[in-house]
Amino acid sequence: MQRSYSRLLGVIGKPNTGKSTFFSAATLAPAEIANYPFTTIKPNRGVGYVRTPCVHAEFQVQDNPNNSLCIDGVRLIPVELIDVAGIVPGAWEGRGLGNQFLDEIRRADALIHVVDASGGTDCEGRLCKLGEHDPVEDVRFLEREITMWMATILKKDWPKLARTAEAESKDLYAMMEERLSGLGIKRGHIFEAAKTTGLNVDKPTGWSEDDFVKFVDSLRRIAKPMLIVANKIDLPTAQANLEKLMKLGYIVIPCCAEAELALRRAAEKNLIDYKPGDCNFKITHPEKLSSSQINALETIRKILLKSGSTGVQEAINTAYFKLLSMITVYPVEDVEHLTNHKGQVLPDAYLVPYGTTAHQFAYLIHTELGESFLYAVDARGKKRIGEDAILKDRDVISIVSAKKRA
Repeated sequence: MQRSYSRLLGVIGKPNTGKSTFFSAATLAPAEIANYPFTTIKPNRGVGYVRTPCVHAEFQVQDNPNNSLCIDGVRLIPVELIDVAGIVPGAWEGRGLGNQFLDEIRRADALIHVVDASGGTDCEGRLCKLGEHDPVEDVRFLEREITMWMATILKKDWPKLARTAEAESKDLYAMMEERLSGLGIKRGHIFEAAKTTGLNVDKPTGWSEDDFVKFVDSLRRIAKPMLIVANKIDLPTAQANLEKLMKLGYIVIPCCAEAELALRRAAEKNLIDYKPGDCNFKITHPEKLSSSQINALETIRKILLKSGSTGVQEAINTAYFKLLSMITVYPVEDVEHLTNHKGQVLPDAYLVPYGTTAHQFAYLIHTELGESFLYAVDARGKKRIGEDAILKDRDVISIVSAKKRA
C-alpha cells in the first residue's frame, strides 16, 4: 500500500500520562511504555489512520484501494504521528531536555495533548494518589511552555525586525514568516494572530513585553491547533476532571488508550473482529483465549458500550477533520468506471485542506498534472468544473490535462 501523508500530528504531554500508549494504540508502532517519567527520550514516529465512510457503496462498485484501506465500507487513510517525549514545567528554558523535546513540535501541524484525567500523576509525571493532581494545571503549563519556546525563537531577531519594518516600511508579516518558517508558520497564521490580538503591526517597536507574549500565544493557538485527550477515563476520579477540562475552550475527547491498544493487538492476532473506532467488537476465536483474557475483553466492552469508543480513533479524526479542516477527495481517470489507468476502482483517497481548488488538487497529485491542467470532471454529475472550483468532502473527480488530451 502506498502511503500519502498530508499533515503531521504531534502527540504531546507531560511524562506518564499514557501518551506512548495512545501512540502505540493509534499506530501499533513499538514504543516503550512504563509508569515512570521520561520513558520516551527520542521521538517515535508511526502511521495511524483517518477513518471515513468509503464512497464505493454510494456508487455501487467494488473498490480496489491503493494508497489506503477499505474494510467493511470504511476507508482508512494513512497519516503520520510523532510521539514527543514528555514535557515538564520549565522545558522552554531547557529543563528535562525540554528544548530538544519541544523542537520536535515544530514539524507538527496539529497537537494531541494527552492528559491524565484521573489526576494520578503530579506535574512532573510522578505517580500520586488518584485525584490528587488537577489536570487543568497540565494544560496551562504546556500552553506556556510552547508559547515561551516560540517566543524565544522569535525574540532573537525581534528588535531588529521591528525597527527595520518601521524605518524601511517593510512587510512585517513577510519578515516574521521567514523567521518562523522552520516552525511551519505561514503568513496567514501571523496575520490572524495580529488581528486577534488587535496589536498595531505598523508600530511593532511600541509593543510591550506582554504584548509580544500575547501575540505569540495567539500565534501558537492558530498555527499549532490542539485538542485534549482525557486519558485514563476508566478510572473513578476521571469524570469530575473531565468536566473541568471541558471548560478550557478546547475540544476534549474522553479516552482509554490502554483499552484501544489491547483491542488493536487482539485484532492483529485475529482473536477479535475490530476496526479502530468501532463501538463494539466480536470475539472470533474464544478457544484461543484464557478466561482472564476474555474477562479483560468484556471489561473493555463495557467501556465501549458506555463511551461509544475508546477515544483514540476519534481523536485522530477530530484532529484532521476539525482542527485541520481536511476533506477527503477521490481522484480517478475514467469517471464512467471510476478507475485509474490500471483499471483499479477508486484506488486513492486524499486528505486535503478545505478550500482546495481543482487546480490545486491536480498539483497535489503530480506537478506535471497541475502544470498541464485544463479542467476537472465531477463523477457524480458528469459535469466539468473549472480550475477555481472548490472541492467538497467525498468528491470523486477526474483531472483532464493537456498532456492527457495529447
